[in-house]
Amino acid sequence: MAGPRVEVDGSIMEGGGQILRVSTALSCLLGLPLRVQKIRAGRSTPGLRPQHLSGLEMIRDFCDGQLEGAEIGSTEIMFTPEKIKGGVHTADTKTAGSVCLLMQVSMPCALFAACPSELRLKGGTNAEMAPQIDYTAMVFKPIVEKFGFTFNCDIKMRGYYPKGGGEVIIRMSPVKQLNPINLTDRGSVTKIYGRAFVAGVLPFKVAKDMAAAAVRCIRKEIRDLYVNIQPVQETKDQAFGNGNGIIIIAETSTGCLFAGSSLGKRGVNADKVGIEAAEMLLANLRHGGAVDEYLQDQLIIFMALASGISRIKTGPVTLHTQTAIHFAEQLAKAKFTVKKSEDEEDASKDTYIIECQGIGMTNPNL
Repeated sequence: MAGPRVEVDGSIMEGGGQILRVSTALSCLLGLPLRVQKIRAGRSTPGLRPQHLSGLEMIRDFCDGQLEGAEIGSTEIMFTPEKIKGGVHTADTKTAGSVCLLMQVSMPCALFAACPSELRLKGGTNAEMAPQIDYTAMVFKPIVEKFGFTFNCDIKMRGYYPKGGGEVIIRMSPVKQLNPINLTDRGSVTKIYGRAFVAGVLPFKVAKDMAAAAVRCIRKEIRDLYVNIQPVQETKDQAFGNGNGIIIIAETSTGCLFAGSSLGKRGVNADKVGIEAAEMLLANLRHGGAVDEYLQDQLIIFMALASGISRIKTGPVTLHTQTAIHFAEQLAKAKFTVKKSEDEEDASKDTYIIECQGIGMTNPNL
């Protein structure tokens, strides 16, 4: 089964954990032996961090593969995949490393496994530099399910920086193949809603202040919609550690979803956190795309695997998206084109169409 090893340079483009996630997931799916070199070479702490390691080990176990060079600080790994099997798989970052990023690497593999999978992911549920679990449940899930599969996302415990301690269980069944998607018609915004939370020692007033500041900020630009942001106090049995944050979602007439989110940090006042999330949402609504900037890169691997032509309309194409496209082309041999949108209403905006001829991956086990 093993052909020649595919060589991946981990220092190009995004140059971080994302290259590792995309390339190992595709390696596992396509049965391609892989060598990744110069892992996170340009980062302040080069090489593998605990969350990258737990993701790699999970993929290795997913397909009974062999993994060499997998230790903290390592800048080169070799991965030799075998057959993907479902069942229960656990990944624990033992830190506040993001469970959502662990999910990104394992979900495509679970879709092409021999039987249903249960992914037990432990770490941070709401972490910096990663999607928050609320984003995964409220935006990523309904959109990615358009590829023709469903998954269940059970948040057992929320975990925050620096300790983590969160746990999310993802349950999903394999599919024969993925359908292509077409997300190019944005429609008009019909609803704006969200959640502002505090956990641990933080007073409930912080949640109310974040929500109120966000609502005020959105009202300046969107006057005719009711903005419903619920302040929430998370209890000890729902959350481990102290944290605060907010996620705000805009829903459109065609079912598109956009989000803005922010996490509190020590010494940053609540209003500022709320306003940051609101401004991120408004920026995502201005560009005319049908997906927000965080969904872009997460959809690329599914587009590459689908049977047929997928199209998504986006705002400016992010470095993460360019990176995902590069490796989907290199490893899966999918064909992508990125062009400026030619629709009249997009003329004045920075709007693009990402099109992909998927490889039509089929599940050999079904």
